[in-house]
Amino acid sequence: MKASDWQWQLQNRAKTLEQLFALRPDILGGPMEKEIRGRQKAFDGTAHQFRFSVTPYYLSLASRTELDPIWRQILPDEAELSDHRFTQPDPLAEESHMPVPGLTHRYPDRVLWYLSHNCAVYCRFCMRKRKVSRSESAPTLHQRNAALEYIRSNRAISEVILSGGDPLSQSDEILYSILSELKRMDHLSSIRIHTRMPVTCPQRITASFARMLRRLEPITVVTHFNHAQECTEQSARAIRQIRRSGCLVLNQSVLLSGINDSVRAQRDLQHQLLRMGVKPYYLHQCDEVQGVSHFRVNLSRGMELQKELRGRNPGISLPLYVIDLPGGGGKVPVDSSYFVQKSPPEFKNFEGHRFAVHPDIPENSGRLSASQSSPGGESI
Repeated sequence: MKASDWQWQLQNRAKTLEQLFALRPDILGGPMEKEIRGRQKAFDGTAHQFRFSVTPYYLSLASRTELDPIWRQILPDEAELSDHRFTQPDPLAEESHMPVPGLTHRYPDRVLWYLSHNCAVYCRFCMRKRKVSRSESAPTLHQRNAALEYIRSNRAISEVILSGGDPLSQSDEILYSILSELKRMDHLSSIRIHTRMPVTCPQRITASFARMLRRLEPITVVTHFNHAQECTEQSARAIRQIRRSGCLVLNQSVLLSGINDSVRAQRDLQHQLLRMGVKPYYLHQCDEVQGVSHFRVNLSRGMELQKELRGRNPGISLPLYVIDLPGGGGKVPVDSSYFVQKSPPEFKNFEGHRFAVHPDIPENSGRLSASQSSPGGESI
């Protein structure tokens, strides 16, 4: 095996500080070595909750000299250990909407299927920290069959979303078995694969995987680029393979403090996605998951960004800014038509029920923003 092989990438992930330094000897003796070693407490303290893991490929994208958007997404932070703002491990109530293990049925017409505990990279803002990186959460063959039977017997379901972890951490054989079973269900009109592999391990998009997609098309692939720095030639090549297989490719990103919360960062990302043939789909408000509140951008700032981008970017490049409502309310657009009240913020969902979210933090609180910290992050 070699670095161009996706299984080599997964098998050679950095999971400790020393493995990280072994993969990036160029940062030794510089400011990033000092920064990372200063996070020893965060590495040790978060390991039992959510592991550290990054592929050699994705790690190679990180800056040698500064804490850039790549580092910020992968390095543990002591803020994860003392989050008194977000306290729920499952704020979206996924577990309470599971008729069978691993299958969330929250909307009448669609289900989300948790296929794997594993990801190529464990992003620190992950909304499924309670499960992802924990092998005991991986679905068994019996549970997969139970999920298929549930979908088969509920003809009101028209869409199945494969998620995780990352479903593409499974083999082509397992994925083909699952997808072909779903394709035989005539009440399904849409199958989506949600994956970050084109971003964190583009080597996973092999010719054989693309051929499998072609046999099963149409399938929608939703990937997850958060910053233009992730839009490399390797990723673009992976996207081309998927698109040539007949799949629609969309992107959903998360609005993250210090990473992409500026007009410049959002504009650059959206333009890069268009160049690759990817339609920006959703921009998510960061979910209220325990340990991630330091990533949260105020709702008011998110709405301001959307207004500033409209007119500066082609309409086709603008994602829909959404919030997944705590308590299982589902996704709603973050705009005035869904607000019940602004202080403290409450939204109504598609059924008309009210859901409260955490209020904005004061603007003078000193929270870092992308315009202060990330390359190309200045506002315009």
